[in-house]
Amino acid sequence: MAKLYFRYGTMGSAKTLNLLAVAHNYRRQGKKVSLIKPDFDTRFGKDIIKSRAGLEKEADFLVKHDTILKTEDFKDVSCILVDEAQFLSKNLIEQLRKITILLDVPVICYGLRTDFKSFLFEGAKRLFELSDSIEELKCTCNFCNKKSTMNLKHIDGRAVEEGESIQLGAEELYFPACYSCYKQQIEEGKKSFKTSVHD
Repeated sequence: MAKLYFRYGTMGSAKTLNLLAVAHNYRRQGKKVSLIKPDFDTRFGKDIIKSRAGLEKEADFLVKHDTILKTEDFKDVSCILVDEAQFLSKNLIEQLRKITILLDVPVICYGLRTDFKSFLFEGAKRLFELSDSIEELKCTCNFCNKKSTMNLKHIDGRAVEEGESIQLGAEELYFPACYSCYKQQIEEGKKSFKTSVHD
């Protein structure tokens, strides 16, 4: 039986670059792959999956929270690759799990583990529960040389832990951080906010 894979990492861990490299290798061998991404991720264009290194490919399927995947769309596919899988609904993850069984097609999902408040995304949570293989794509902390485990959000140059969990952005908004630097930055952000309010 084909496997469901979850490859996760913080911001800046080259998740999309890894996905595009896997897609390239399959296609170079003459095999068909299907690329899936959430439909609301329009940072680089509605249909585009793009890494910050500049590589890009067009997505084959754009999915919404309530999308129903049709197994016939994947019958001649050698592999399914999913970008930003943390944003997928629990139901979509379960559908992808079924496809690995019904069609014997591997599904490799790439995404974040937690939001900037340190809580699991819905899609990531279900992937941790259902995946056959879980792999961390490592990245160093933006503020020291330790491994990053957290996604730190900045607004107006200040680290924050309030606001909507889903807000698309890149290096200008989110930073990879180890836990101790994450907490330190949040505390400094609170202090600078109090200072600016009193000024």
